[in-house]
Amino acid sequence: MAIDLTKMTRKELEQLQRDTEKALKDAEVRDRKEAKMAAEQAAAKFGFSLSELTGSTVKGRAKASAVAKYANPKDASQTWTGKGRQPQWFKEAIEKGTDPKKLEI
Repeated sequence: MAIDLTKMTRKELEQLQRDTEKALKDAEVRDRKEAKMAAEQAAAKFGFSLSELTGSTVKGRAKASAVAKYANPKDASQTWTGKGRQPQWFKEAIEKGTDPKKLEI
């Protein structure tokens, strides 16, 4: 399938680009479905469901977020799990000499 792009107008090229982007998105959705079906079949072959192997329980949703471990004493709505980047309020409290255990929920 050879398309001579040099003979196409700008409008035709832009339409071709939009059509190509849509076709790529559709192909990705199709490939994901096929990959998931293949993974489910492979898991079933060993007596498992795909959700048992991946740890996901709700279809299409991410795992539940981690439970908060620390809370800002000045604003209890500001919490932190203790993982990842420290929030500014936590850093400031530690710099002022607050024991991290006092910030635990």
